[in-house]
Amino acid sequence: MGWGISRLIGLKAAVFLSVAYFFHRLDMTLLSFPLIYASVIALLVSIASHPSIDLPLLLGKGSNGSFPVWSWIMFSPFLLFIHLFVLLRRFVKNEPLYTEIADGVYVGGWPSSVERLPPGEPAVIDCTCELPRSSTISENSYLCVATWDTRAPQPSQIESAVRWALRKRSQNKAVYVHCAYGHGRSVCVMCALLVALGLAEDWKAAEQIIREKRPSISMNSLHRKSLEEWAKHLLTPSKRSGESDRRGIVGSLFLKKRGLC
Repeated sequence: MGWGISRLIGLKAAVFLSVAYFFHRLDMTLLSFPLIYASVIALLVSIASHPSIDLPLLLGKGSNGSFPVWSWIMFSPFLLFIHLFVLLRRFVKNEPLYTEIADGVYVGGWPSSVERLPPGEPAVIDCTCELPRSSTISENSYLCVATWDTRAPQPSQIESAVRWALRKRSQNKAVYVHCAYGHGRSVCVMCALLVALGLAEDWKAAEQIIREKRPSISMNSLHRKSLEEWAKHLLTPSKRSGESDRRGIVGSLFLKKRGLC
């Protein structure tokens, strides 16, 4: 799975702490305090994003995609870093922000403004926990599936997102599924959506369909494990299979037990 977010942010915490110690040794204590604080915040994020804990609610992102004031203040070293990093990476990388996978169904990166959205005023499924919803996106056309970068949505979250997307498609609305870059989290949800729409036999076939149109996707073992669990227990009824209908009923019961539908 390579260097996931918990390792990368943990390394960042160690670097900040080392630099703070260096300034302290030079009797530049005032400069060391902000670095110590940034190190502590990075350590918290590193722990909360570890697969065994996986607590995206730490950052306080609401269901409407906004962050409370306390979160902007407390986690400012992390949130501001992520904002700048995403925008810089977008400037450096020669990659389309979004890709149309099927008619009216898009996958891609964080739309920092309404101009960054696909055409047709799409309904938006946001798979990030670290980036805010643009204020120009209507809350009625927005669903937050808060997930750490390099981590996967839970099977129940995938199912909820797919059902929401199917309702929007039945209203002839385009659907845009995004994460930070359109490589992992959003692709995971998109795989399930393609199956539910009857455009792919299973999530593995869906991944290949997406890869043909967006070669830069990079789902990891956590994404695939979550999709496997979704396929076993929460598979939304598709247009193709009676077996899918039976599994969809099982999925509905599963979600009701957890208060998700």
